[in-house]
Amino acid sequence: MRGRTPRELGFRFPAEWHPHAGTWISWPRPEGISFPDRYHESIRDVVGVIRAITAFERVYLNVPNGNYRRLVRAMLREAGVRLSRVTLHEIPTNECWTRDHGPAFVTRTHRGHTEAAIVDWGHNAWGGKYPPWDADDAVPTRVGKVLDLPVFHPGIVMEGGAIDVNGAGTLMTTTSCLLHRNRNPHLSKDEIAQYLRDYYGQQHIVWLGEGIEGDDTDGHIDDLARFINGTTIAIGMEDDATDRNARLLASARRALDRARDQDGRPFTIIELPMPRRVEHAGQRLPATYMNFYFVNGGVLVPTFGQKGRDRKALDILQRCLPTRKVVGVDCRALIWGLGAIHCLTQQQPRV
Repeated sequence: MRGRTPRELGFRFPAEWHPHAGTWISWPRPEGISFPDRYHESIRDVVGVIRAITAFERVYLNVPNGNYRRLVRAMLREAGVRLSRVTLHEIPTNECWTRDHGPAFVTRTHRGHTEAAIVDWGHNAWGGKYPPWDADDAVPTRVGKVLDLPVFHPGIVMEGGAIDVNGAGTLMTTTSCLLHRNRNPHLSKDEIAQYLRDYYGQQHIVWLGEGIEGDDTDGHIDDLARFINGTTIAIGMEDDATDRNARLLASARRALDRARDQDGRPFTIIELPMPRRVEHAGQRLPATYMNFYFVNGGVLVPTFGQKGRDRKALDILQRCLPTRKVVGVDCRALIWGLGAIHCLTQQQPRV
C-alpha cells in the first residue's frame, strides 16, 4: 500500500457502531506502568470488560507468550467468560491501551466486495511519557500479518483515542492533543488535518480545545465528547462550579454549539453528568462516562460506584439508543490506569 493513501483508494474508518467482527484487547502485564500497586485489582476490571464484550461479540486478546496464554485462559474461565468467544494471539505489548496502539481498521467496497486494511500510526506512549513503547508501536503491523491484511504506514504519531468519527465524513478531535509538540512537532495544524483526511478517509474535521483534568494523554476526545450517531454528540457536563472540569466542559459545549457537520448542519448535543471527582493517592483520575464503547447490539459504559450518577448516565444513553442494550461495567480499579472501556478496546469492523 505504498504511495497511495487509504482515501485515494476508497478506504475510510467506519463509525464505531458499524457491525464488528470483534474487539481487540491487549492483556496488561504486571511489569507495565499502567497499574502501580493495583495490578491484580485492575485485572479484575479488565476481565469484567472482556466478560461484558463476549456477551455481544468475539474478543481477540493479545498476550505476550504461551505461558500467558494458559494463565489468561484459566483466569477468564474462572471468571465465567465465554471462552468460545475469545481468540488469543501471541502479540507482545508494553501496555494494555489497545485504542491507542492497536490497528485502525479501514474498509472499502471494491468490485462488489467489502475489503479491510489497517492503518499503522506511529505510537510514542502519549508523547514519550512512558518508555518503552516499541512493542506497542509494532502491534498494528503484527495484527495485519495475522489477518493477512494490507497495512498503511502514515509515518506520524496518532492515537485512536484522539479521534472519533460520525460515519458520514466528519472526524472530531482536540487541539490540545494533536497539536501538542510531543507528537508531531514538525507538522502544522493544516498538515495534521490532511493526514486525518487521507488516512482515516474523512472529509471534515471538528476541533475542540482542551481535554478533562486527570487525562495524561493531553486531551483525548474519548474522555470529552463522543458521537452516538451520525448527527448527535454526547458530552459530559460538570455541575460543580468549583471543579476545573466545569470550565473545560462548558468551553467544549460552546464549541459544539458552533460546530457543523460535513454538510454544514448543526449537531444535536446531549448532556451526560460527570462522575463526582475520582482520586487515588491524591491523584485526579479521568473518570468520565464518555469512555463508552459500542458493541454489536449494545453499548458498554464505565461506572464508578456512584449509584445515582451512574444510573443517570446509563438511562440517558439508553433513551438515546433504544435499539441497543446499554450496560454499565465497573471501572473503579481500571481507571487507576488513567483509562476505561474505550481506551482498552479497538473494534474490527465486519466485512
